[in-house]
Amino acid sequence: MKYSNTLNNLWNKFKDPERVKKLVSLIQKEVEIYGKSINIMEFCGGHTHVILRNGLDELLKGYINFIHGPGCPVCVIALERIDMAIELAKLPNVILCTYGDLMRVPGSNKINLLKLRAEGYEIRPVFSAMETLKLALENPDKKIIFFAIGFETTSPHTAVLIKQAKNLNIKNLWIVCNHILALVVLEYLLQSEEKPLIDAFIGPGHVSTITGSNVYKPIVEKYQKPIVISGFEPLDLIQAIYLIVKQFRENRCEVEIQYIRSVTPEGNIKAKELLNEVFTIRNTFPWRGLGQIPYSAYKIKEKYQELDGENFFKISINSTKENPLCLCGKVIKGLSKPFECKLFGKICTPQNPIGPCMVSSEGACLAYYKYKKGG
Repeated sequence: MKYSNTLNNLWNKFKDPERVKKLVSLIQKEVEIYGKSINIMEFCGGHTHVILRNGLDELLKGYINFIHGPGCPVCVIALERIDMAIELAKLPNVILCTYGDLMRVPGSNKINLLKLRAEGYEIRPVFSAMETLKLALENPDKKIIFFAIGFETTSPHTAVLIKQAKNLNIKNLWIVCNHILALVVLEYLLQSEEKPLIDAFIGPGHVSTITGSNVYKPIVEKYQKPIVISGFEPLDLIQAIYLIVKQFRENRCEVEIQYIRSVTPEGNIKAKELLNEVFTIRNTFPWRGLGQIPYSAYKIKEKYQELDGENFFKISINSTKENPLCLCGKVIKGLSKPFECKLFGKICTPQNPIGPCMVSSEGACLAYYKYKKGG
């Protein structure tokens, strides 16, 4: 009980409204000294939901303009990759496994994995990559395909699965790798001709536990945009914003870590070594709303090619066109707010999502639907 009380007290500190109010006041003073409002892109969808759920955008209106970035891997997975998952699931004697949110993303024919499952195909949501190994061992007569997705946060889990499957000489398990690199898309956004005015970034906390903060230094130096890596409580975000505006007022441009309880400058060295052992970098990879981005995704190394489902099953899907009315692509780039989409809250809802930003639990459209009631 004593341990539980200590945790509750610690948890409450990260949500303390009085501490938030004090920091909001400090942020306002710093911005007033600086002389103009600051445009901050939060890269992670988890941050978007914290900001909107707690009304931080309203508290800082006129001082901070929040620009919502790519959000999460589900938000940016290309339509053709969803179509690939659907075709893989239709193969005979296959059990397709993937993370839950992905199952609700519609493909180009408006069918998603959840609907396909209802038709009788064997499709299973998993919470962990290692669940698929257990499934393969329990079903030796089935072909188990793990449709892996995620930024650097979940990539090490897939790498462990691949190594373990090879060590156990599993012959009925394949991995289709859709792991993408957050750092690359960050620079892509800064280089894009079509981009919003971004003054600074709130760095992704979970991704940075793996990559560390040092990887952002070249981007900050090259583009002169401060990055502060933040945790996921209201006080974390407010502290991160304060560190950003303080940099502007002091005419600094640096990488800083607010999320010091989880992120270090060097990151998780063992996890990075594992990623380098199992994966190589693709020449290019499609991102929803962003197109083909060079060197932006992992591919399974030749050493483990017998486990590479993309190579083994050779499902070829052509690039497909998005619904022209869906603004997910512009929302992901930070060029549009969800409520500016004609489909938002009418045709496109959490019960009937048209685009991935309404599907994902970290999507900007879902955040606006839940917390802004239409904008």
